[in-house]
Amino acid sequence: MNHVNQWTTAEHALGYLAKADQIPHRTEGEAVLLEYVPKNARHILDLGTGDGRLLALLKIERPQAISVALDFSPTMLQAALARFAEDPTIEVVAHNLDQPLPELGRFDAIVSSFAIHHCTDERKRCLYAEIFEVLEPGGVFCNLEHVASPNPIMHERFLTAIGYTPESEDPSNKLVDVETQLVWLRELGYQNVDCYWKWLELALLIGFKPI
Repeated sequence: MNHVNQWTTAEHALGYLAKADQIPHRTEGEAVLLEYVPKNARHILDLGTGDGRLLALLKIERPQAISVALDFSPTMLQAALARFAEDPTIEVVAHNLDQPLPELGRFDAIVSSFAIHHCTDERKRCLYAEIFEVLEPGGVFCNLEHVASPNPIMHERFLTAIGYTPESEDPSNKLVDVETQLVWLRELGYQNVDCYWKWLELALLIGFKPI
């Protein structure tokens, strides 16, 4: 099993940040995600916040939301702290998603962007269960994620589209197909579970906690 995770290194994190804005169709997926986080959300948790890009987008129309930005890469944490230095409504927390979520309270919306696929499959499912537990009734989980292709040909097509090769792709990736993850979410009790947007290996998985 692949247990590699290079995100503690500054070189790896900075290399990702340099290319993040160039990922094709990324903004399309983010736009759909923004549609499903209520404008009146009071508490938002961003898992694997990176430099805070997604949370910053969410806060534009939800300035009132008390938010937690969680990551474990020192480089990413430093970038997020700098981005949110003037916003007292955002707390930046150091935490590795391979470990159970810390006590952070309850949330109206929990989001993640290209982070959870670095966890093992067993940990992904456990994390989805932990997220469900800390969502408020009616709360939403939005996971904009890197997912597995159905076959090697389509995987290589995706890598080519984003400027990578099989040799240069992130060894930290532990990809799971959309269908498997949707089943996990339904089994854990989420409702209205679906893939709300997809382009090749980029997919937005959403589920709601019953009221």
